Amino acid sequence: MEYAYLGRSGLAVSRLCLGSMTFGGQTDEAESAKMIHAFLDQGGNFIDTADVYTEGRSEEIVGKHIKDRRSEVILATKVRMRTSPDVNGFGASRKRIMDGVDASLKRLGTDYIDLYQIHVWDADTPVEETLRALDDLISSGKVRYIGCSNYLSWQLMKSLGISEFRGYSRYISLQQQYSLINREAERELVSLCAEEKVGIIPWAPLGGGFLTGKYRQGKAPSEGRLGTAKSGESSWENRALDKNFAILEAVLQVAEETGKTPAQVSLNWLLEQPCITSPIFGASTFEQFEENMGSVGWRLPFELRQRLDEVSALPDEYPARFLSKFSRNI
Repeated sequence: MEYAYLGRSGLAVSRLCLGSMTFGGQTDEAESAKMIHAFLDQGGNFIDTADVYTEGRSEEIVGKHIKDRRSEVILATKVRMRTSPDVNGFGASRKRIMDGVDASLKRLGTDYIDLYQIHVWDADTPVEETLRALDDLISSGKVRYIGCSNYLSWQLMKSLGISEFRGYSRYISLQQQYSLINREAERELVSLCAEEKVGIIPWAPLGGGFLTGKYRQGKAPSEGRLGTAKSGESSWENRALDKNFAILEAVLQVAEETGKTPAQVSLNWLLEQPCITSPIFGASTFEQFEENMGSVGWRLPFELRQRLDEVSALPDEYPARFLSKFSRNI
């Protein structure tokens, strides 16, 4: 396993992060526990969950099976989504954050969270309120570092600016959708994170399973996330685009030439992108887990990486097209 520092912190995390969104749902506890221990045994130390995953069951399973190895684990969870019907049962208000962290700590069976993340921007709560609450959690020792997820570039920059001005702890990470079939973060977020030294933790690094190579154009899946999601990011309607199938075909060709699987090729490509710290990979079975773990410890040849870069590149649009002319003054 390889490691990197997360953002401009001194927190060293494994280059792969084990995602636990399916734990306690699609993946039963026994299989989840097997993945957790195999991940730690193979040098992984970064595990991500959220209070909303499988109605809190994911946190319970993760906490239970890292209990005897807690000091080895960089444990990340999230707050913001609705977890109760109460009027204050969602959002990033001080009340929701304080109630949420205590509930997560109880489910996780620990007295601290290494990385506590705001799951998505809350337009109804003043950002100063959110950031002050998070800073207080760090001061209390319940949380050690903070991050955010699913932010626009202005939302991240506003948060960082307020934290600097107020003397609050800063976000060290951004958890954002990013893969060969979704490179939207490159429009502004990647350069912002590079400038501000914020680590990027990609979610859906395989496009919700699209880049595993088991899907074909013109044939809708009958199972898996792409088969069951009726709307949203991991729906078949959102993934089954002509460009995405062209990208998938390139991935399949590179996989054949390198002797790797499509999933391993896709994850390895992502690991080499600027500011990427640890892609969050999920697995429904232990076989999928083992395959994904095989994405580290090797490098794609330059010409193959370039082939994937070109087929998946974003359209050359303004203002990036215009600004590229002024990237050098000498």
